[in-house]
Amino acid sequence: MSGTLLAALAATGTLLLAAGFALGRLAGRRGGRDGLDFGTPVERATFHTLHTASLAAPPLRAGLTEETARKAARRLRPLLGTEALALTDRTAVLAWDGPGGAHHTEQVMERVAEVLDSGRGQSVRAECAAPGCPLRWAVIAPLTGEEGVLGALVAHGSHESAVLVRAATEVARWVSVQLELAELDRSRTRLIEAEIRALRAQISPHFIYNSLAAIASFVRTDPERARELLLEFADFTRYSFRRHGDFAQLADELRSIEQYLALAGARFGDRLQVTLQIAPEVLPVTLPFLCLQPLVENAVKHGLEDSRKTCRITIAAQDAGAEAVVTIEDDGVGMDPDALRSVLAGERPRSSGIGLPNVDERLRQVYGDDYGLVVETGVDAGMKVTVRVPKYRAGVHRDTP
Repeated sequence: MSGTLLAALAATGTLLLAAGFALGRLAGRRGGRDGLDFGTPVERATFHTLHTASLAAPPLRAGLTEETARKAARRLRPLLGTEALALTDRTAVLAWDGPGGAHHTEQVMERVAEVLDSGRGQSVRAECAAPGCPLRWAVIAPLTGEEGVLGALVAHGSHESAVLVRAATEVARWVSVQLELAELDRSRTRLIEAEIRALRAQISPHFIYNSLAAIASFVRTDPERARELLLEFADFTRYSFRRHGDFAQLADELRSIEQYLALAGARFGDRLQVTLQIAPEVLPVTLPFLCLQPLVENAVKHGLEDSRKTCRITIAAQDAGAEAVVTIEDDGVGMDPDALRSVLAGERPRSSGIGLPNVDERLRQVYGDDYGLVVETGVDAGMKVTVRVPKYRAGVHRDTP
């Protein structure tokens, strides 16, 4: 996905710069009107083009709807300098900026239908009998996305113009890039939501059963502890199955981990020994929701369930300048490094669960490949997992504009 985003953004920049310099040459011949000292006419026109495009981009990044098309159309028409501009989807005109919309809409959709079928733009005469209507020619350029042609950009002018054809085509391509980025954003959001659902599903029925069984064992012998564990269980499940937000504060994640460990401790007793080393200044740091609990669950699994000895788990969260560094270390059975590498790369079934690969993928999607998990392990040597989180870029992918 990162490569696709980079390619799309590169294409966007190229198109904008090309359009800016083209308009700059035109402005250079006409001379500046505003009198502001932005440099040469070419520089002023380039600035104006980029600024106008930047205002049109945010609505388009939300997809192609009536509201987003209306906001974008009023920015795109000055960019092209046309008498009127329309944005359509596959069935209707979503927005019309300029005169003539009342009597040109039906004719426009007939022409757009041809463009949708062929995928190629057209320059056509606008048949109009309305007196005084300035719309005589129309350039119809397709808007495309991952699923094919999504709609069209229709630029109306008073006369046939090869410059308008080229300009409308380039702007339509730029709009298409924004729509593709919107689709990628939605796809990434759906993927993250699916992965969170997968993590929730990973909360093992065996863990729930064992937790309730451990709580039940204290009902007669230690009713107060049974009550406390029930409250911990309720809070843990409520947090894990919450329905809002893809991100959480480190403090909330650590609280959920404490509840998980309290329930695990009720089952394993003194075999589970946990040390927490938390720097207070990193508690407000935001990180992807449920990205630490699977790592702790993995440590418990390999430290206790796969061996008979006492397991020591150390959870540390430290301030590292612009980053917060969280480490989760156990002295359990560990794992062969090559086998772990294959699991993280998706080259073999994730027999031990989806925790590590899922968290690794989510961190890379959100922050970039530099922020994947760092795992140190070996057979019978335990495992240490390091998570680095940028303090000031929570939820922002490095390739997102």
